[in-house]
Amino acid sequence: MTPSPPPLGIDLYSPAEIADRVEAAGVAKAHLPLARLAMLGLLAGAFIGLGAMYYTIVAADHALSLAPARLLGGLAFSLGLVLVVIAGAELFTGNNLIVMAWADNRVTTPELLRNWGVALLTNGVGAVALAWLVWMSGHPGLGKGAVAAQTMAIAAAKTALPFTEAFFRGVLCNLLVCMAVWLAMAGRSVTDKVLAVVFPISAFVAAGFEHSIANFYFIALAMLLASSGTAVPPGAAIDLGGMAANLVPVTLGNLAGGALLVAGIYWIVWRKAA
Repeated sequence: MTPSPPPLGIDLYSPAEIADRVEAAGVAKAHLPLARLAMLGLLAGAFIGLGAMYYTIVAADHALSLAPARLLGGLAFSLGLVLVVIAGAELFTGNNLIVMAWADNRVTTPELLRNWGVALLTNGVGAVALAWLVWMSGHPGLGKGAVAAQTMAIAAAKTALPFTEAFFRGVLCNLLVCMAVWLAMAGRSVTDKVLAVVFPISAFVAAGFEHSIANFYFIALAMLLASSGTAVPPGAAIDLGGMAANLVPVTLGNLAGGALLVAGIYWIVWRKAA
């Protein structure tokens, strides 16, 4: 006899099963061949850049009030992680969840650091490459230069953040990013996974938190625009120094938020006690 399908609404993986799946995925990620990891890392950076590009279009519409602009911008930015999760890519921030496999001694410290290092580097290259393509396409000229001006404003605000504030915005950002990945692992269909991603990601964007890979795109595009004559906001550090001043604390914050507040806590709850 053919078994009946599960009742509607109870076919998701349980939290304990999610923990098992996240750990197994972490093992697989840590053992990816270098060339595959690098290519998937480039794709992840470009995917997040596409989400950032989409967000900028919404943010450039100053007719919107604060809440609608932040909400719609967050929904647009969700495109990036949807592409990572559904199409497949290696994103540094999401890969902070590999800590679960590391804590269970299924991944060594060198394997963990190799994945993070290659993913971070190639994500950055992918995001910057996407910024160059967008710049070359003339896209920032939309709205009589409104997109270019908004890109400059975004980059100026990011590079002006104090270290501590940038760090904690990074913590809160990746708490939500890793929760989005965690929730997506509960789903069995594309629809499940998309819905799981949209709410946490739109929340972090609406709240103004900081994502290291997105910031590679925003600041790199602003630098390219500045090189071609787009006005830089007075006092803004739209240069490599400004990029580093933002990316160092944000990356450290992302790492703390994902590795400790999501992977670390769920390992204690579901794996350590098992």
